[in-house]
Amino acid sequence: MARITPGRMTHRHSGELVVFLIGMRFNRPWRIDQWWPAFVAMPKMLRELLTDPDSGLMGFRMTIGSGGPVLVQYWNSLDKLYAYASAPDAEHRPAWAAFNARARKHPGTIGIWHETFVTERAESMYVGMPASGLAAATEAVEVTSRSNRASDRAGDGATSR
Repeated sequence: MARITPGRMTHRHSGELVVFLIGMRFNRPWRIDQWWPAFVAMPKMLRELLTDPDSGLMGFRMTIGSGGPVLVQYWNSLDKLYAYASAPDAEHRPAWAAFNARARKHPGTIGIWHETFVTERAESMYVGMPASGLAAATEAVEVTSRSNRASDRAGDGATSR
């Protein structure tokens, strides 16, 4: 079990920060033959990215929303995110091609979406939590009197870009 930090924590990061959200919607959940291949492709991609320290992926978290899984990824470079997405020898391209082939044969069975945010500043707060989210992807640091308020943490100081 992850070690819980009883105090208030935030994150510290300098440099580019890209937050990439990607999700899947099960429009026809009974068609497991259509959504399962896309679902199991993601762990392979994450493993590939995490084993390459130069990939640009700093960390991620997965949640299950009302429509299906949502993956929040933290990247240190928009260029590296785009490079991975288009790399012909990486796991993403064949998975994306296979998804598109299935989607053409069975339109509307599953939905895939993503949103990309290049942030200038980021603010975070974790209380009574193990390092998670942005703090796990970057560096978890204790909240001090200089970073007590959200507006302080979102400023141009040590806990933001």
